[in-house]
Amino acid sequence: MKIIGEKINGTRKRVAQAIAERDAEFIKELAQKQADAGSSWLDVNAGTHPEKEPDDLIWLIENIQSVVDTPLCLDSANPAALNVAIKAVNKTPMINSISGEPDRLEKILPIVAEHGCEVIALAMDDKKIPETFEKRMEVIEKVMEATRTAGVADNKVYVDPLALTIATMNQSAIIACDTIRAVHAKYPEVHFTMGLSNISFGLPARKQINRAFLILAMQAGLDSAIMDPLDKELVAAAITAELLLGQDKHCLNYVRASRKGLFE
Repeated sequence: MKIIGEKINGTRKRVAQAIAERDAEFIKELAQKQADAGSSWLDVNAGTHPEKEPDDLIWLIENIQSVVDTPLCLDSANPAALNVAIKAVNKTPMINSISGEPDRLEKILPIVAEHGCEVIALAMDDKKIPETFEKRMEVIEKVMEATRTAGVADNKVYVDPLALTIATMNQSAIIACDTIRAVHAKYPEVHFTMGLSNISFGLPARKQINRAFLILAMQAGLDSAIMDPLDKELVAAAITAELLLGQDKHCLNYVRASRKGLFE
């Protein structure tokens, strides 16, 4: 399970404050903690007005890269911001995201193809988020046709099946897992990711829901997630699930995690 550290996101009040006040030390500490926790990428989302976003993304990137060398996941729907930000990264980033929306395919997919990026593909189009896995599959088929035409290899695509909050959509977890299975059956080299905590929005004891859903989604084929790498119980659930799904050869990852005290 690859972790995309979720915490440097301008939609979070404290991060937005740090961006506005140019509190570099806060951002550096957040980056360092997530990198130390084993993140494969750090999501970087300025969450600011499109006119300010390029400068804010550059500021975030420079401060993050001053303390860690973890690859970044540039989280923006703004092509202008992405075009500027991608020139500032030290390592080829992941792009979050494209979708079935024509505007994103037209303006963001070329950036992905030109720079050889891995990319998150949302199972939605410009109409709405489909309510069934069959409809989400139709969207992904269009996206995959576009990525292949652009020369992006299937194994660089991370499909996000879109886990909506279970509080308002009772079948959300089932639809997300069924979408993963359907996409995997047709595109076996494609990877999967999702904003894990979306599933629990609006409900109490959210961490409990997130842990249970992570295990169900991993059984369906999820192999990465945008999640909190500092949540030790969530990370422990992922490592244990990998063990039980036969993805941990000789149980080495589980044993190492145990020796580090992760399960205590």
